[in-house]
Amino acid sequence: MCSIFGVESKSVSPELLKACFERTISRGPDMSAMVELPCGYLGFHRLSIMGLDERGMQPFELDGSYVVCNGELYGFRPVRERLKEKYSFRGESDCEILLPLYREYGLEMFKALDAEFALILYDAQRGSFVAARDPIGIRPLYYGRLSDGSMAFASEPKNLMGLCDKILPFPPGCYWADGEFVRYADPAHVDQFVMEDEETVCRELRRLLIAGVEKRLDADAPVGFLLSGGLDSSLVCAIAARSLPHRIRTYSIGMDVDAIDLKYARKVADFIGSDHTEVIISERDVLDALETVVELLGTYDITTIRASIGMYLVCKYIHENTDVRVLLTGEISDELFGYKYTDFAPDAAAFQEEAEKRIRELHMYDVLRADRCISVNSLEARVPFGDLAFVHYAMSIDPSLKMNRHNMGKFLIRQAFAEDHLLPEEILWRQKAAFSDAVGHSMVDDLKALAERSYTDEEFRVRCEKYDHARPFTKESLLYREIFEKYYPGQSAMVTDFWMPNRSWPGCDVDDPSARVLKNYGDSGK
Repeated sequence: MCSIFGVESKSVSPELLKACFERTISRGPDMSAMVELPCGYLGFHRLSIMGLDERGMQPFELDGSYVVCNGELYGFRPVRERLKEKYSFRGESDCEILLPLYREYGLEMFKALDAEFALILYDAQRGSFVAARDPIGIRPLYYGRLSDGSMAFASEPKNLMGLCDKILPFPPGCYWADGEFVRYADPAHVDQFVMEDEETVCRELRRLLIAGVEKRLDADAPVGFLLSGGLDSSLVCAIAARSLPHRIRTYSIGMDVDAIDLKYARKVADFIGSDHTEVIISERDVLDALETVVELLGTYDITTIRASIGMYLVCKYIHENTDVRVLLTGEISDELFGYKYTDFAPDAAAFQEEAEKRIRELHMYDVLRADRCISVNSLEARVPFGDLAFVHYAMSIDPSLKMNRHNMGKFLIRQAFAEDHLLPEEILWRQKAAFSDAVGHSMVDDLKALAERSYTDEEFRVRCEKYDHARPFTKESLLYREIFEKYYPGQSAMVTDFWMPNRSWPGCDVDDPSARVLKNYGDSGK
């Protein structure tokens, strides 16, 4: 990951600017720069992934225009070769093509990018900033207004604390130019469903996921893989293991007493022949990490915080003990193909509506978790299930095919790889366990116990009344909210609400987001 920062104003003191900018140096510890522009400032902390020498350092400049970008532009090499007919390039960085592309296509450029990105661009002709974010929001970007009304943008909300009264996530699939947001892409929207048979759908899903994994293996820095033992991360690892000429490095995490997924991750690692590492954590590790995790996430959401503790700790291990710089993960599959709770969807239309909602909100939940836990440890996340072509196709599948018609969640993606023998049968057809639970049921229980010790029933009732937006509804949610408010006071609107099953569906009116509380959880946690 890298960190970008832009303030379209000269009214802020250099000391305050520097202090705000430095808060995310862990995203890009290799090199840092801030440039003064006619209308403000652009800053960049670099994590070297593509074009590792100094020629890949940003901001990039072209005829007085500048850009800073936290991103990966897939398939950039042939594009750069075409652009070389008119432009010269100083290095091998993928992001160096952005200003030439902007010169050629202007704001239409964003529609054409196959990328995970967030960028801030100073357009010398406009004399103002342009900012943009990828359609899913895999790379983070936030914005706010200074007291003089000018805009400020940054990779994380912590960069804008003390600068802006109100901080909000930059909407995915949008650009900001000439004082307004414009949506250029909405991957959740479907104009027309693909009415193909199951066999055809599975064949296309297989092709697109393999392509999504393989394009994300391109890096000039060492690559590793998070392997939970569940279907999604196991498929990513297995595809990569077959695609690369060398052994891949995989990493798993679990509690020291009841880790569910470690044994499954080990089976996958043995099957695909990876160089596998297990990270074992204790109750003390979990409780000690809690406040750090809430602060780095910038959320109070129960599901996100629970699932982030294990991810943060395994990434911390990787950062401290290996040379890995890039991590592939299995996020986004659930939003596309369903969770345990979507088994309760009353019909195909409701299933599709829920999927659209989740895809549009990903940037506040699972994607946020992956970005922060990985980037705070000076690593970069890549998300193959978030490949734009894969997402567009998956969302366009007739939702009746994606519903749980075979007593097996995510049947289509399992069936797509049934004949490849990439994974052991017991992994390919294993029921899903929630990541936060699979790290160990005791982890969530430890967090709940801490919350129970923190408040009497009366204290819980009184303190919850303070919050009008996203009011806490359990002692655990109150504990997280109070930690959040310590670091981001008054900024709860950065997250829409709690990630919870759709309470309007029969069987989903629950007070805990864990799939463990649903009646269809069954043997998932064994």
